[in-house]
Amino acid sequence: MTKRLVEVFTAGCPLCDETVSLVRELARDNCEIQVWDLREGCATNECREKASQYGIHRVPAVVVNGKLAECCQNQQPISREALLTAGIGQN
Repeated sequence: MTKRLVEVFTAGCPLCDETVSLVRELARDNCEIQVWDLREGCATNECREKASQYGIHRVPAVVVNGKLAECCQNQQPISREALLTAGIGQN
């Protein structure tokens, strides 16, 4: 079984924390979760480069296997249903 890479881009806000918790709640063994805190940055600046590559303009944002979740593309609230539609928690 191939693992899904779920990347969550945050900035330390309460909504970001809720999104990370929801992703972790829904994720199954077939999901690898990577949380990128854009506020803190990262040693190589990889997190900001990835955010730019994915077209992320606001946080929280969720990317599944290199594709920005539809709710994040359309600036809709991140919900349980939106994350399930993006493939998180699916076999």
